[in-house]
Amino acid sequence: MIRSTFLAPVLTLALLLAAGMAQAFDTKARSAFVVDVTTGTVLLNKDADTALPPASMSKLMTLYMAFEAIRDGRLSLNEKLPVSQHAMSYGGSTMFLDTTDRVTVEDLLRGIIVLSGNDACAVIAEALSPDGTEAGFARYMTRRGQQLGMTSSTFTNSNGWPQAGHRMSMRDLALIARLIIEDFPEFYPMFAETKFLFDGRAPQNVENRNPLLGLGIGADGLKTGHTQEAGYGLVGSAKQGDRRVVFAFTGLESARARAEESEQIVNWAFRQFTQTTLLKQGAVVAEADVWMGEAPIVGLTPASDLEMLVPVLAGGKIDAEVVYRGPVAAPIKTGDPLGEMIVKPEGLPEFSVPLVADRDVAAGGFMSRVTTAAKLLLEKIGTTVPEAAS
Repeated sequence: MIRSTFLAPVLTLALLLAAGMAQAFDTKARSAFVVDVTTGTVLLNKDADTALPPASMSKLMTLYMAFEAIRDGRLSLNEKLPVSQHAMSYGGSTMFLDTTDRVTVEDLLRGIIVLSGNDACAVIAEALSPDGTEAGFARYMTRRGQQLGMTSSTFTNSNGWPQAGHRMSMRDLALIARLIIEDFPEFYPMFAETKFLFDGRAPQNVENRNPLLGLGIGADGLKTGHTQEAGYGLVGSAKQGDRRVVFAFTGLESARARAEESEQIVNWAFRQFTQTTLLKQGAVVAEADVWMGEAPIVGLTPASDLEMLVPVLAGGKIDAEVVYRGPVAAPIKTGDPLGEMIVKPEGLPEFSVPLVADRDVAAGGFMSRVTTAAKLLLEKIGTTVPEAAS
């Protein structure tokens, strides 16, 4: 239907979009978020804005900031960084660094991405920190995250080591994953590397823990995470054809459950939905009344083609309503933003599409203004007046 916020009437939207309801994904995760990057369609949202312990998945933020520093010339790939006692003291997943080492930034990046090195994160953090400490870098991470739109993230360290107050939401993790993919395509292939042996150390610990790599389903990143408090989680991405899906989840009880869940998410996202153009730019979906114009109405059209994922099984309908504040005062230029269409696909979150004017409407002349004023007056007393020429 069409819903206005002012004088325009409530009408039925003639455009009914054929689609079917996709089978919802019943995730076992405590929190999860799945988005089709190509169309921006959110496919799954389960408590995705809840701030939770992110474990090693928060290393993505450290990596993003390292990539920024390289791009800006504040770090270089072949630069060698010292290892502090603090960095060396980390347990868990490490590169087995010690204070006698000086390690290239490139090796540290692979140590974080492939080996999930807590020590490698601390080395990068201390190099980029305003005060040379990991804690200082964590405060820097929090501020930068807010600038990037991460509204539910607070960092107290660089690597996700269990610590009070270190929190991220699954939506924020999916966001930083998307930013890495989009902003740093030159570094993103590192996330698909399955092995990294640093300086011959710990040859038994060279495998990337991402269970999706090598399955032939288009997976090419990004980061696993596990602590006792957080459970098992994964931030992943896969690309098939022109479509890319990014997802994040946490709270599973085992590495096996994580592997099964992530593969099922990828298969569901690609097999249950198909991409289609539902509306072309220029297609008029509604008309808005014009105030004091040469024409009484103006068409509302999408600002660009409406690309959307729809379930592969057709048969249902997608509800939509157009919202605009009207009547719209002339003059109006083609492309002026006038409202939005709220699309409500069955089984998926609703989203809005900007609507713009489909043509110019000049301000009306004297007679048009007189007629408009007369019609308004007469409508208030329950009578009508015929149209007059402008």
